[in-house]
Amino acid sequence: MKRFLLIIASLFVGGIFLGGSKAVAQNAQQLTLEDITGGKYNPQYVYGVNPMKDGESYTQLSDDSKRIIRRSFKTGKEIEVLFDADQARGDAKLKAIDGYIMSPDERRILLRTQTKPIYRRSYTAEYYIYDVQNKKYEPLSDGGPQQMPLFSPDGNVIAFVRDNNLFLVKLLFGNAESQVTKDGKFNEVINGLPDWVNEEEFTTARSFDFSSDSQMLAWVRYDESKVPVYSIQEFKGAYPTRQEYDEYPGAYNYKYPVAGAKNSDVTVMTFDIKNRVTRTLKLPLDSDGYVPRIHFTSDPAKLAVVTLNRHQNRMDIYMANPRSTECKLAVREENAKYVPETAYGSLKFYGDHFGYISDRSGYKHIYWYNLNGKLERQVTKGNYDVSAFYGYDAQNGRFYYASHQESPLRTAVYSIDKSGKERKLSTEVGTNNATFSTSMKYFLNIYSSATQPPVTTLRDAANGKVISTMVDNKALKDNVTPLLGQKEFFTFKTSEGVELNGWMIKPRNFDASKKYPVIMYQYSGPGSQEVTDSWNMGFYPGGQWESNMANQGFVFVCVDGRGTGSRGADFEKCTYLNLGDKESKDQVEAALYLGSLPYVDKDRIAIWGWSFGGFNTLMSMSEGRKVFRAGVAVAAPSNWKYYDTVYTERYMRTPKENPTGYAVNPIERAANLSGDLLLIHGTADDNVHFRNFTEVSEAYVQQGKMFRQQIYTNRNHSIFGGNTRLHLFKTISDYFVEKLK
Repeated sequence: MKRFLLIIASLFVGGIFLGGSKAVAQNAQQLTLEDITGGKYNPQYVYGVNPMKDGESYTQLSDDSKRIIRRSFKTGKEIEVLFDADQARGDAKLKAIDGYIMSPDERRILLRTQTKPIYRRSYTAEYYIYDVQNKKYEPLSDGGPQQMPLFSPDGNVIAFVRDNNLFLVKLLFGNAESQVTKDGKFNEVINGLPDWVNEEEFTTARSFDFSSDSQMLAWVRYDESKVPVYSIQEFKGAYPTRQEYDEYPGAYNYKYPVAGAKNSDVTVMTFDIKNRVTRTLKLPLDSDGYVPRIHFTSDPAKLAVVTLNRHQNRMDIYMANPRSTECKLAVREENAKYVPETAYGSLKFYGDHFGYISDRSGYKHIYWYNLNGKLERQVTKGNYDVSAFYGYDAQNGRFYYASHQESPLRTAVYSIDKSGKERKLSTEVGTNNATFSTSMKYFLNIYSSATQPPVTTLRDAANGKVISTMVDNKALKDNVTPLLGQKEFFTFKTSEGVELNGWMIKPRNFDASKKYPVIMYQYSGPGSQEVTDSWNMGFYPGGQWESNMANQGFVFVCVDGRGTGSRGADFEKCTYLNLGDKESKDQVEAALYLGSLPYVDKDRIAIWGWSFGGFNTLMSMSEGRKVFRAGVAVAAPSNWKYYDTVYTERYMRTPKENPTGYAVNPIERAANLSGDLLLIHGTADDNVHFRNFTEVSEAYVQQGKMFRQQIYTNRNHSIFGGNTRLHLFKTISDYFVEKLK
């Protein structure tokens, strides 16, 4: 249940005015749904920055995808072209590429072509090995499309997965290809790649790695043969058209473990490349445990294996010997509720040390260990969350990170040395994110705020000084700002004494003497955050769609309730074992607060959301207090027993362990539904299955609750393709106009 809908906002108490003007001419150009969904006003970014090993430069794919350009971190200017499709030589006659992977010595490049998506992060592709010096390329393999190729540290071997099996290509032996595993089979065994639930919920697409001496390969083997199958019906449709289903529908069957069901059995394997010996690690893993990460350290005899128990409240980091197969516990991280994904997601290795972000103090901070698992220091401290761990520079002994030190709704980039001396590297107030050079001498900083589109600058990591501005989006700011509504931020206290943050977008010609209908948007999932001081306000950047609605006479509002992130572990984890209860109460409280404002019509308040936000829309509309005139729930889970094991059990445990918690859901609350409802779902949603829609809609039918529905053929969780996204937002917009105006 990854949050893919970005939003922004604030931190100040009570309606601080940030933008918009009554002086804008009434006949000014308007934002249209065609422009919004078509991306006309989306900001520009510096995409695909890949730092090079010299620490002074980075590579980037050109806008036309024909060239790989090397640029200077000092100036951002082009140094050389490493690959040019028009000049490179090869039998395939490549016109452009989809992506690339540099070898460790940067003498070779893997060129990615013919990419075909599978799930959120996985895909197949045809790769070519390109020699930078002689400008020639040749196929990585003639045996069919490949997945997730990886160079060995010495650059002489490439491992990849095809048809659930691992293969090796030895570049020093005429690109000789050999097969490492032979038991891989669709819906049964996967070698080196995560299954659906591990990919989706552990944010990973590769589960194999080379040892630092390039002599060993290690991987996770997933036996999903006993995992239940979920079947998605597929139709002919359009964009793309599935002509094979013109007469009869087809089906896509894949392994999807719902809460409490059987997961894949996982083991960690190693392969001696020279001697061709395969071994299984003696890993002390629970029979129903997870391995979200494996990573070879600088010591080839130490493979770091991260494990989780099924409840995900215990994370162990083992140092495994890939030859003896012995595993020694280095670190154990335990939590009364759950270990957040940021722990293993932030794990980084540097020489004989590693670090990661833990919330053991009540806030997320960086902890630094040696390879034996000895804690050497807590790097950051304070009543604030660290949001990113960028890296460590051994030469100057400094750590680089981003945190919410100034406010939960803002992020800045910092460095800190081993003595605790901290230096702020970003001066702009709002949201800052960084990409560092391998030397940690330079970084690209992306800054934005509620009223400032993203500005990308190149900076000196020693002091944060701006070297050059690469993208300022000035033209976008000049063109779109007059079209946006008035943005304000506020805080309020609920009847339970909880202070919540929110943002608000008012019409450009707002009149405080009038009463306005309100549309509330929220996501509300554990650890998520929609109210941040950044350009990502609303569903589309800058609050475009919300401004479109605001300028039709609505006030648009977003409030982050309990369970959301960047306010410490207690605030984030207070919804544990009871998802939807506190979250829906807080949206109702927000509606009551808004209804008390002199310019809000308390009888015309609506709520909407997507994914977890759709779930909480349904929960809020059936909370018991009838505050919502209407609501729209897109791709909404309707009962957590239908959702996957990893995400659901992290917050809810299993249905058998927590029946009362699972009983708090929209289906059980169907009789309490109040207000007009529009349900929207894609039939091919592999994440939140269409069954969630069918079951909750049936519950409403049997309770005599009238509602509308909109189905999108063959669309997945993101509901896009062809004219789909425009149709979706026109449907939502028209519904709110009908119900609230």
